[in-house]
Amino acid sequence: MTDVNVIINEKIEKFGKERQALMPILQGIVADKNYITEDELLKVAEALDLSAADVYGTATFYTFLDVVPRGKYVIRVCKTISCHMAGKDEIIEALEKTLKVKLGETTPDKKFTLLQANCMGWCHKGPVMLINDEVYPELTSEKAIAIVEEYIAK
Repeated sequence: MTDVNVIINEKIEKFGKERQALMPILQGIVADKNYITEDELLKVAEALDLSAADVYGTATFYTFLDVVPRGKYVIRVCKTISCHMAGKDEIIEALEKTLKVKLGETTPDKKFTLLQANCMGWCHKGPVMLINDEVYPELTSEKAIAIVEEYIAK
């Protein structure tokens, strides 16, 4: 059995084979390896008896279900109007300089990916950055760089 089958079978055992298991299964795959391959999408579709288009459409619709390889640490900066007004553009510029990548790119060492995301539910504490599952609210450029430098040191 391939790794793809093992991963998917583990998720199916946990969440079941019904249509409503699709999101938790896809989220579980992303939690394990930061993205979902085309082969995995096809295997999930087959296992849940869904069309490949349905599974692919679901995976590509949601910001946090990545279908391309990402870095070990995925940095998402909120792009809502409230975070924009609070200075998210300056934070993105500072992160781009620090990581030496542009928005949407992954560092050559595959350690970081820099992205924007829709509302993360922290509008009252913006601008907000998420690194994997860790939330960093009330950012300034300096705070964002200091946080990322801690991850660089890991």
